[in-house]
Amino acid sequence: MALLKYEEIAESLRARIASGEFEPGQTVPSGRDLAEQWSVSRATAIKAMEVLRNDGIVVAKQGTGFIVTETPVARPAGARRAGTARASGGMPFLRIGEPDWLEPPAHVAEALRMRPGTEALRRVRVHQLPDGSPHSYAEAWFPPDVAEASPRLGQTAPIAEGTTRYVRRQTGRYPVEGEDVTTVRLANETEAHHLRLSGTGAVAVVLHTAFDQDGRPLVCEEGVTPAAHYRRSETYAM
Repeated sequence: MALLKYEEIAESLRARIASGEFEPGQTVPSGRDLAEQWSVSRATAIKAMEVLRNDGIVVAKQGTGFIVTETPVARPAGARRAGTARASGGMPFLRIGEPDWLEPPAHVAEALRMRPGTEALRRVRVHQLPDGSPHSYAEAWFPPDVAEASPRLGQTAPIAEGTTRYVRRQTGRYPVEGEDVTTVRLANETEAHHLRLSGTGAVAVVLHTAFDQDGRPLVCEEGVTPAAHYRRSETYAM
């Protein structure tokens, strides 16, 4: 299916940002410039920028225009739903350490359908509240077939377009189904340290697994949130 013109412009800018042509904090071409470059109306160019803003890639800065975001955002595990923008419900986060290869816990390996003894790529982050305090601790595990085809997952630098879109560009695979399993337990020592908990407090744990169009696991993410910050609300027909 052919892209609409505003989508084509957005994808072009996304690729230029991903390649490093525009770094965090730098201004991207204005709506006027884009309209001239692509021979479209300014409204079409602005619509393309709104796509990138909804994905958390650029932010509007008064008197400047749109700039590449300097503070990456991500959603807590299991918080994404079909049709929602990537920035919707997103939080600033800190990357913890460097991505590393190691054998995942048994429940993660099972979710990823990996054989015992097989290593996966782990990326760790801490989501932050507006005051900078920790909201949740998350470990994202990528199976070898995804991680090896997507080398930037092994780097500490943020991926401006988001890991989902990057993995899709690299592999052609994208999430079509998600499974979330929520449990409650006490925080372990590592989680308590990063969440600034005194002792081993109660935490809600969301194990989120995303599956591609062929039903194969793309990523398994375990998000750990202190009881004081965890709340889930749903509205449904009866």
